[in-house]
Amino acid sequence: MAISNRIKSLSESQSLAMAQRCAQLRAEGVDVIGLTLGEPDFNTPDHIKEAAVQAVVNNYSHYAPVPGIPSLREAVSRKLLMENHLSYTPDEIIISVGAKQAICNAVLSLVNPGDEVILPTPCWVSYSEMVRLAEGVNVFVPTSAANAYKLTAEQLRAAITHKTRLLFLCSPNNPTGCVYSESDLQALAEVLADYPDIYIISDEIYEHLNYVGKHASLASFKRIAGRVVVINGVSKSYAMTGYRIGWLACHDKALVAACKKLQGQYLTSACTVAQKAAEAAYTGSQQCVEDMRQKFCRRRDLIMELLSHIPGVSCDCPAGAFYVFPDVSSYYGKTYAGKVINGSDDMVDYLLNEAHVACVSGSAFGEDRCMRLSYATSEDNIRIALARIKEALS
Repeated sequence: MAISNRIKSLSESQSLAMAQRCAQLRAEGVDVIGLTLGEPDFNTPDHIKEAAVQAVVNNYSHYAPVPGIPSLREAVSRKLLMENHLSYTPDEIIISVGAKQAICNAVLSLVNPGDEVILPTPCWVSYSEMVRLAEGVNVFVPTSAANAYKLTAEQLRAAITHKTRLLFLCSPNNPTGCVYSESDLQALAEVLADYPDIYIISDEIYEHLNYVGKHASLASFKRIAGRVVVINGVSKSYAMTGYRIGWLACHDKALVAACKKLQGQYLTSACTVAQKAAEAAYTGSQQCVEDMRQKFCRRRDLIMELLSHIPGVSCDCPAGAFYVFPDVSSYYGKTYAGKVINGSDDMVDYLLNEAHVACVSGSAFGEDRCMRLSYATSEDNIRIALARIKEALS
């Protein structure tokens, strides 16, 4: 079979690939601890599950409007107003199958062949592949640990050309856990205000997993607000990854219409039962969100403490999300079983085979000195996994 060049050009998601390898080893009887996927290990809160059951009972089994059921879009609109002080009408919101699809809708609706897209690295593995799918040009801008892996205004201005169409920003960040403060974003917004043709995708899926203060969004800056595409969803904050409900919000009616047209052709609408569950997530008690945030914060403190006892590993404390991104490059050049660890790909292979701990290589995110560990797992798993890593690296 002849596969299209479009698909041939795409890379497989390394985080999903490593999770599959982990599952395969477990099926073979190997005791592997997975620190790969960004998936809360908590169960979906009961009031949300009850809403899903009630939706089935009430026969929410028919096609929904392409942009989502009105009551969910209204709930998202209220959430944005009450939590974020951002005013979006329901008509400016589109519900998709996960935040991933919402991002892809925006990229395919904005980027023409040859358009440049600025990606501060390290960044999530799928951004660049979506740009490739749209035949855009990825412009990677390396950030540094010295600046908590945050893009500076100077770096942004230097990366912009007459071909720049789009900027990606993710806060709290995957994979580094960095959080952009309001002052950080204001500096970027001042640069972007000088370039009215550049759009911004603001990925805020980890919004509620913030351990240092309140969430800030680029959409709050009036001079650029009309060009900001806010991305969010229920997967991370409400432990609803399998429900696959995400959304985008944007004031640009032409872009919203384009995303709606695109989604109507290859999706129709997200699952109606899942949409009713998401509605309950936004309209019900938010105590479950805070409870999970506190547990993730304790896990972050635990994994940071354990990492600090491994010689040669350095890691800044993440301010949000549920990942650590330690620098393990001091071990590069060392050998085991006649093999040389030349980079993060070799390192995660070594840890999987020798320590039976699955991590994701930093090269997948654009920073080969590091690897990503998810602490969206139990404290017992974290303790065992870090003990195994420490022993393997010794």
